[in-house]
Amino acid sequence: MNLGRIGGLLSRHMYLYKRSFARMLEIFYWPFLDLVVWGFITIYLKEAGVSLHGAVAFFLGALILWDVLFRSQQGVAVSFLEEMWSRNLMNLFASPLTVGEYLASTMIMSILKVTAVASLMMVIAWMLYSYDMLKIGLSLLPFILNLVLSGWIIGVLTTSIIMRFGQQAEVLAWGMVFLFQPISCVFYPLEVLPPILQSIAWIIPPAHIFEGMRAVLVDGVTPINHILWATGLNLFFFVVIVSWFYHTFNICKNKGMLVRVGE
Repeated sequence: MNLGRIGGLLSRHMYLYKRSFARMLEIFYWPFLDLVVWGFITIYLKEAGVSLHGAVAFFLGALILWDVLFRSQQGVAVSFLEEMWSRNLMNLFASPLTVGEYLASTMIMSILKVTAVASLMMVIAWMLYSYDMLKIGLSLLPFILNLVLSGWIIGVLTTSIIMRFGQQAEVLAWGMVFLFQPISCVFYPLEVLPPILQSIAWIIPPAHIFEGMRAVLVDGVTPINHILWATGLNLFFFVVIVSWFYHTFNICKNKGMLVRVGE
């Protein structure tokens, strides 16, 4: 790993956001809109007398954590799209830049996005709804780290599919993560799923993360079993998906497909 090459590619993407109001708006506007809408929903449920323990904590906390997953996935996938749209892939990989350095730069980019968006959402949630997510304390840290890792896994998977199939698959950069949302149990407990989907959800790391978050909010204890399962599954899938990315990259390079990506 060459830190200079990683930093150079990271700077290339940072300059895109620095000089593009539309890109900055995309990062902050949609999370803000989601937070306002879900905040109004929780206020409505409370005023309507709906009996739901910790409705604000459940919905707003789940929304902020879901956006951590979504933004970490987009940080990887959209960075690849930026290179594809500018016809820059061939230039990148004709340079000494390695696949590992490229992935590292996109993952760092996703961390920057997650930090900016999550910080903004927590401030807005505190200002508008007096909801302080930091009250969960250090129990929140393993959940966030696992969500970022899950986002990287989905992002690398998405990138490998786009690299293999080109422009016709680029919509997956925004849609792939939502395929996992129903079985991730973001806004409801896992028990509401049909038995078949419950079996699938148990092998999905985000399901353990959101179940664990609800356990912290209700019981006030850190669910070690969920954290261990999420961490173990994430590490396993990360090794598998990154290996698959290397395999796909080598196929595309040998067949000259990197030159035609995006056409």
